[in-house]
Amino acid sequence: MKRVIIGISGATGATYGIRLLEVLKNLRDVETHLVLTPAARRTIALETDFTIEQIEAMAHSVHKPGDIAASISSGSFRAAGMIVAPCSMKTVSGIATSYSENLLLRAADVILKERRPLVLLVRETPMHLGHLRLLVQVAEMGAIVMPPVPAFYHRPQTLADVVDQTVNRALDLMGIELDQDLFPRWQGAVGNTALKTPGFESRCCETATAVAAD
Repeated sequence: MKRVIIGISGATGATYGIRLLEVLKNLRDVETHLVLTPAARRTIALETDFTIEQIEAMAHSVHKPGDIAASISSGSFRAAGMIVAPCSMKTVSGIATSYSENLLLRAADVILKERRPLVLLVRETPMHLGHLRLLVQVAEMGAIVMPPVPAFYHRPQTLADVVDQTVNRALDLMGIELDQDLFPRWQGAVGNTALKTPGFESRCCETATAVAAD
Protein backbone atom coordinates (compact mmCIF):
# COMPACT_ATOMS: atom_id res chain seq x y z
CA MET A 1 0.00 0.00 0.00
CA LYS A 2 1.41 3.38 -1.07
CA ARG A 3 0.62 6.22 1.33
CA VAL A 4 0.34 9.65 -0.25
CA ILE A 5 -0.15 12.89 1.68
CA ILE A 6 -2.32 15.52 0.00
CA GLY A 7 -2.02 19.05 1.32
CA ILE A 8 -4.43 21.76 0.20
CA SER A 9 -3.41 25.32 1.06
CA GLY A 10 -5.34 28.55 0.65
CA ALA A 11 -4.06 29.49 -2.81
CA THR A 12 -6.52 29.67 -5.68
CA GLY A 13 -6.87 26.38 -7.52
CA ALA A 14 -8.42 24.14 -4.87
CA THR A 15 -9.82 22.08 -7.73
CA TYR A 16 -6.36 20.54 -8.25
CA GLY A 17 -6.29 19.03 -4.78
CA ILE A 18 -9.90 17.92 -5.01
CA ARG A 19 -9.34 16.23 -8.36
CA LEU A 20 -6.28 14.44 -6.99
CA LEU A 21 -8.39 12.98 -4.20
CA GLU A 22 -11.10 11.95 -6.67
CA VAL A 23 -8.59 10.06 -8.79
CA LEU A 24 -6.63 8.47 -5.94
CA LYS A 25 -9.67 7.19 -4.06
CA ASN A 26 -10.28 4.71 -6.89
CA LEU A 27 -6.80 3.17 -6.67
CA ARG A 28 -6.68 0.08 -4.49
CA ASP A 29 -2.98 0.34 -3.76
CA VAL A 30 -2.98 3.99 -2.66
CA GLU A 31 -3.91 5.35 0.77
CA THR A 32 -4.43 9.12 1.00
CA HIS A 33 -3.85 11.36 4.00
CA LEU A 34 -5.41 14.82 3.73
CA VAL A 35 -4.52 18.10 5.42
CA LEU A 36 -6.62 21.21 4.76
CA THR A 37 -5.45 24.58 6.05
CA PRO A 38 -8.03 27.07 7.38
CA ALA A 39 -7.40 29.27 4.34
CA ALA A 40 -8.02 26.28 2.07
CA ARG A 41 -11.47 25.85 3.57
CA ARG A 42 -12.26 29.46 2.71
CA THR A 43 -10.95 29.11 -0.84
CA ILE A 44 -12.91 25.90 -1.40
CA ALA A 45 -16.11 27.67 -0.38
CA LEU A 46 -15.37 30.53 -2.77
CA GLU A 47 -14.23 28.51 -5.78
CA THR A 48 -16.20 25.26 -5.72
CA ASP A 49 -19.58 23.75 -4.92
CA PHE A 50 -18.01 21.06 -2.72
CA THR A 51 -18.56 20.94 1.01
CA ILE A 52 -15.62 20.21 3.29
CA GLU A 53 -17.36 17.00 4.31
CA GLN A 54 -17.53 15.83 0.70
CA ILE A 55 -13.84 16.50 0.17
CA GLU A 56 -12.76 14.84 3.40
CA ALA A 57 -14.84 11.77 2.49
CA MET A 58 -12.58 11.21 -0.53
CA ALA A 59 -9.50 10.66 1.67
CA HIS A 60 -8.68 7.56 3.68
CA SER A 61 -7.50 9.67 6.61
CA VAL A 62 -8.07 13.33 7.45
CA HIS A 63 -5.74 15.23 9.76
CA LYS A 64 -6.41 18.56 11.46
CA PRO A 65 -3.89 21.27 10.57
CA GLY A 66 -3.17 21.90 14.25
CA ASP A 67 -2.56 18.25 15.15
CA ILE A 68 1.23 18.19 15.32
CA ALA A 69 1.07 14.70 16.88
CA ALA A 70 -0.60 13.19 13.80
CA SER A 71 0.99 10.15 12.17
CA ILE A 72 2.22 12.14 9.16
CA SER A 73 4.24 14.44 11.43
CA SER A 74 6.86 11.74 11.96
CA GLY A 75 9.51 10.39 9.63
CA SER A 76 8.80 6.89 10.96
CA PHE A 77 5.42 7.07 9.19
CA ARG A 78 6.27 5.54 5.84
CA ALA A 79 4.61 7.86 3.36
CA ALA A 80 5.58 7.49 -0.30
CA GLY A 81 5.50 11.25 -0.78
CA MET A 82 3.39 14.38 -0.67
CA ILE A 83 1.63 16.68 -3.10
CA VAL A 84 0.59 20.19 -2.08
CA ALA A 85 -2.12 21.26 -4.49
CA PRO A 86 -2.47 24.16 -4.69
CA CYS A 87 0.58 25.49 -2.88
CA SER A 88 0.48 29.11 -1.72
CA MET A 89 3.59 31.27 -1.50
CA LYS A 90 3.08 31.41 2.26
CA THR A 91 3.34 27.62 2.29
CA VAL A 92 6.43 27.74 0.07
CA SER A 93 7.97 30.22 2.52
CA GLY A 94 7.24 27.94 5.46
CA ILE A 95 8.77 24.94 3.70
CA ALA A 96 11.83 26.91 2.58
CA THR A 97 12.59 28.02 6.14
CA SER A 98 11.47 24.80 7.89
CA TYR A 99 8.93 26.89 9.79
CA SER A 100 6.51 24.09 10.66
CA GLU A 101 3.73 26.13 12.23
CA ASN A 102 1.01 23.69 11.11
CA LEU A 103 0.70 20.03 10.15
CA LEU A 104 0.86 20.66 6.42
CA LEU A 105 4.23 22.38 6.80
CA ARG A 106 5.49 19.78 9.26
CA ALA A 107 4.50 16.93 6.95
CA ALA A 108 6.27 18.61 4.03
CA ASP A 109 9.38 19.13 6.16
CA VAL A 110 9.36 15.46 7.14
CA ILE A 111 9.01 14.36 3.53
CA LEU A 112 12.07 16.42 2.60
CA LYS A 113 14.24 15.23 5.47
CA GLU A 114 13.34 11.62 4.68
CA ARG A 115 14.33 12.21 1.02
CA ARG A 116 10.89 11.43 -0.37
CA PRO A 117 9.19 13.25 -3.26
CA LEU A 118 7.45 16.53 -2.42
CA VAL A 119 5.52 18.02 -5.33
CA LEU A 120 4.43 21.65 -5.01
CA LEU A 121 1.76 22.98 -7.37
CA VAL A 122 2.68 26.59 -6.76
CA ARG A 123 -0.12 29.01 -7.61
CA GLU A 124 1.12 32.57 -7.91
CA THR A 125 1.61 34.95 -10.83
CA PRO A 126 3.37 37.19 -11.51
CA MET A 127 6.22 36.54 -9.10
CA HIS A 128 8.64 39.00 -7.56
CA LEU A 129 12.25 38.24 -6.69
CA GLY A 130 11.38 37.08 -3.18
CA HIS A 131 9.02 34.44 -4.59
CA LEU A 132 11.63 33.23 -7.06
CA ARG A 133 14.31 32.96 -4.39
CA LEU A 134 12.00 30.89 -2.20
CA LEU A 135 11.30 28.54 -5.10
CA VAL A 136 15.01 28.12 -5.74
CA GLN A 137 15.50 27.39 -2.05
CA VAL A 138 12.85 24.65 -1.87
CA ALA A 139 14.15 23.15 -5.12
CA GLU A 140 17.67 23.03 -3.66
CA MET A 141 16.20 21.28 -0.61
CA GLY A 142 14.75 18.57 -2.83
CA ALA A 143 11.19 19.67 -3.55
CA ILE A 144 9.73 19.43 -7.05
CA VAL A 145 8.33 22.80 -8.05
CA MET A 146 5.45 22.21 -10.47
CA PRO A 147 3.37 25.30 -11.22
CA PRO A 148 0.11 24.09 -12.80
CA VAL A 149 0.90 25.60 -16.20
CA PRO A 150 -1.56 24.22 -18.77
CA ALA A 151 -0.41 22.32 -21.84
CA PHE A 152 -2.29 22.61 -25.13
CA TYR A 153 -0.80 19.91 -27.35
CA HIS A 154 -3.62 17.57 -26.32
CA ARG A 155 -6.15 20.23 -27.34
CA PRO A 156 -8.11 20.58 -24.09
CA GLN A 157 -11.75 21.44 -24.66
CA THR A 158 -12.82 22.09 -21.08
CA LEU A 159 -11.32 23.35 -17.84
CA ALA A 160 -11.56 19.77 -16.57
CA ASP A 161 -9.23 18.68 -19.39
CA VAL A 162 -6.67 21.27 -18.29
CA VAL A 163 -6.89 20.21 -14.63
CA ASP A 164 -6.65 16.51 -15.49
CA GLN A 165 -3.44 16.96 -17.45
CA THR A 166 -1.77 18.67 -14.49
CA VAL A 167 -3.10 16.09 -12.03
CA ASN A 168 -1.85 13.20 -14.16
CA ARG A 169 1.61 14.77 -14.48
CA ALA A 170 1.78 15.30 -10.71
CA LEU A 171 0.98 11.62 -10.18
CA ASP A 172 3.72 10.75 -12.68
CA LEU A 173 6.19 12.52 -10.41
CA MET A 174 4.98 10.39 -7.51
CA GLY A 175 5.46 7.20 -9.52
CA ILE A 176 1.74 6.47 -9.53
CA GLU A 177 0.37 4.88 -12.69
CA LEU A 178 -3.31 5.00 -13.60
CA ASP A 179 -5.11 2.22 -15.44
CA GLN A 180 -6.16 4.87 -17.93
CA ASP A 181 -4.45 8.23 -18.31
CA LEU A 182 -6.51 11.38 -17.79
CA PHE A 183 -5.17 12.95 -20.98
CA PRO A 184 -3.65 11.75 -24.28
CA ARG A 185 0.14 11.77 -24.00
CA TRP A 186 2.32 13.27 -26.69
CA GLN A 187 3.55 10.64 -29.14
CA GLY A 188 5.57 12.89 -31.42
CA ALA A 189 4.52 15.17 -34.25
CA VAL A 190 4.34 12.32 -36.75
CA GLY A 191 1.45 9.96 -36.16
CA ASN A 192 0.42 11.68 -32.95
CA THR A 193 -2.84 10.22 -31.66
CA ALA A 194 -3.65 13.02 -29.22
CA LEU A 195 -5.28 15.12 -31.90
CA LYS A 196 -7.52 12.22 -32.87
CA THR A 197 -8.67 11.30 -29.38
CA PRO A 198 -12.46 11.75 -28.99
CA GLY A 199 -13.39 14.53 -26.61
CA PHE A 200 -10.16 16.47 -26.96
CA GLU A 201 -10.89 18.43 -30.13
CA SER A 202 -10.38 22.16 -29.66
CA ARG A 203 -12.68 24.68 -31.24
CA CYS A 204 -10.14 27.44 -30.60
CA CYS A 205 -7.48 25.56 -32.54
CA GLU A 206 -9.90 24.98 -35.40
CA THR A 207 -10.64 28.70 -35.46
CA ALA A 208 -6.93 29.53 -35.47
CA THR A 209 -6.41 27.16 -38.39
CA ALA A 210 -9.23 28.79 -40.34
CA VAL A 211 -7.82 32.26 -39.73
CA ALA A 212 -4.36 31.13 -40.83
CA ALA A 213 -5.84 29.65 -44.00
CA ASP A 214 -7.46 32.99 -44.87
